Amino acid sequence: MTLFARTSIAAAAALFSGLAAAATIDGLVNTGAGLSAGAVDSHYSFSVIAGDSTGLSGSGHVTDGNQSPFPNWMSNSASSSWLIPTATQSDVFDTGSTSGVFKWKLSFDLTGFDASSASFSGRWAADNNGTVLLNGNVISTLTLQKGFLDWTSFTATTGFVAGVNTLEFVVNNIATAGGNFTGVRAEFLNTNVNKSVVLPAVPEPKTYALMLAGLGALGFLARRRRG
Repeated sequence: MTLFARTSIAAAAALFSGLAAAATIDGLVNTGAGLSAGAVDSHYSFSVIAGDSTGLSGSGHVTDGNQSPFPNWMSNSASSSWLIPTATQSDVFDTGSTSGVFKWKLSFDLTGFDASSASFSGRWAADNNGTVLLNGNVISTLTLQKGFLDWTSFTATTGFVAGVNTLEFVVNNIATAGGNFTGVRAEFLNTNVNKSVVLPAVPEPKTYALMLAGLGALGFLARRRRG
């Protein structure tokens, strides 16, 4: 390959890599973001896989920060709100001897993006504790019995796939007699991904020769006109 060809390829690669600017990841939204108390957050679905409410499923409901279990839970904010399984905030769960397991799911699509460039970081809280998984891989563990008192961080820089990705917040609700609430809250602090870029096909050496010949002819004609 000629020096001209190698230089052209390098220039094209630099140009297109510059076009692959980082973007935010659509679909990674904070729990309850922009929604009022009592609204359904369709971004977050859940299913109960253990405990008194096994089989219950649906989408999360945004909490009213003026009702129980507040002020025991961290206060809702303009950035995010706690989600609970049912529309009735006074509902309690797992008041027998078996702890509950609530699997909250959030999906996002990386079609048209370079999955290997994706990353995000954030924080979450839960009543009572649990794990966060990206496509089945654990990225955060909340071990506190009262995980609703403070934030726990999560970060992902690998494990993404092309197309639809799944983020799961698996919440363990420790069995407690009486007013046993459960919920989840999540905020994304930073998300990044590059758009997929397809480099144009590199012309064959013969094509370069024709291009050079054409440029030479144009230069010759330009000189004649000036003469």
